[in-house]
Amino acid sequence: MTSRRLRVLHLEDAELDHELALAHLRRGGLDVDTLRVETEPDYRSALREPWDVVLSDYNLPHGFTGLQALEILRASGRVLPFILISGAIGEDMAVEAMRNGASDYLLKSRLARLAPAVANAIQAAEMRRAKMEADARLARSQRQLRELAQHLQTSVEAERAAIAREIHDDVGGSLTALRFELAWLERRSPDAETQAHLASARESLTHAIEASKRIMQNLRPAILEQGLVAALQWMVQGFTRRSGIECTLRTSHETLQLPAGVPLVAYRTAQEALTNIHKHARARHVLVDLSLGAGVLSLEVRDDGRGLSKEDLAKAQSFGIRGLHERAGTVGGWIDLSSRPGVGTTLILSIPLGAAGGAADEDDAAGEAAAWGSS
Repeated sequence: MTSRRLRVLHLEDAELDHELALAHLRRGGLDVDTLRVETEPDYRSALREPWDVVLSDYNLPHGFTGLQALEILRASGRVLPFILISGAIGEDMAVEAMRNGASDYLLKSRLARLAPAVANAIQAAEMRRAKMEADARLARSQRQLRELAQHLQTSVEAERAAIAREIHDDVGGSLTALRFELAWLERRSPDAETQAHLASARESLTHAIEASKRIMQNLRPAILEQGLVAALQWMVQGFTRRSGIECTLRTSHETLQLPAGVPLVAYRTAQEALTNIHKHARARHVLVDLSLGAGVLSLEVRDDGRGLSKEDLAKAQSFGIRGLHERAGTVGGWIDLSSRPGVGTTLILSIPLGAAGGAADEDDAAGEAAAWGSS
C-alpha cells in the first residue's frame, strides 16, 4: 500500500471511541484524515466524497446499525472496504456482516489489530477494483471481437452475393449463348464426325452450366426464397444424392416465419455440418431436425459416424467449430456440440427469436447480407 494519507470515514456516535480508533491507526504507522458521522443522513451525504475505508460501529443512534450502513455502501456500487467495529458483536452477527461484504470486524476492546486490518482491507479493495477494471476491459474486447466477427461475416456474405451475380450475369450469359451457337451448328452440319464432336461439346457445356448453378447456389442460396424448410429439404436431398449417406429431415413446421438473418444462419450451419460429416464422419445415417418451441428455433444435425475425440475438439486449427459459434452469435444464438468416438456427433443450433431482431418473413431473410459465410 502507498504511503499517502488515507481518508477514513468513521461511523461512530462516541467521540472517545473515535479518538481511540484514530490513535490505534496512527500508532500502527498510518497517516490518516478522518471524518466522524453519527446518523444515516450524514453518512449518506459523506459517502459522496472519496474515501479509502469506512469504519463503522454496530449500534448507532435512532436504530441505525452497521449492517444497514454496509447495505447502503453496497447499494452505492462503490468498491470501498468496510470494517465493522463493536463493543459486543456476536459471532452470528459478525458472520452475517462478512457474508454481506464487510472486509473485517473487530471488537473495541481489541483495536491493536485495527491498523493492519485497515491496510489489508484497502489492499484487497484495490485488487478488486483492478480485477473489475480488467474484467470490464476484457468484456469490451470480447464485444469488439464479436462486432468484428459479425462485420467480417457480413462482408463475406456480401462478397458471395456479388460473385454469384457476376457468375449469373457474365458466365451464365456466355454459357447460354454458347449453347445456342452449338445448337445452330448441329442443325447445319451433316457430317457425322462433326456431330459427334458437337454432342461431346454440348455435354461438356451442360456440365459447366450445372457447375455454375451449383457454385451460385453455394455462394448465395436462392433456395432460401422458398423458406428455410424448403431450403433444408433441397439440401438434404442433394447431400444424399452426392454422398450416398442416408439423410432425413424432420421438422415441426411446414413453414416458418423467422426474423431477418436467422434462415441464412441456420442454412449455413446445416451446410457446414453436412460438409464435415461427408468429409470426416464416415457415417451411414444423418438426421436433420428443425423445431420451433417456446420462442427458440432449434436445428439439430446428428450422425452415427466415428465421432470426435477431445483431442479433435481441442485442435488449435479447429476453426470450423469456432466459426459455428461466432456465426450463431451474430443472431443471438449458440452452438452445443457433443460427440463420442464410435457413437456419433450431435450439433445443435439454438436461436431465441426475440434476440435475433424483429419478426420478418423468411423471404426477407434470403436477401440479408448480415449473416455469415462458411468457414
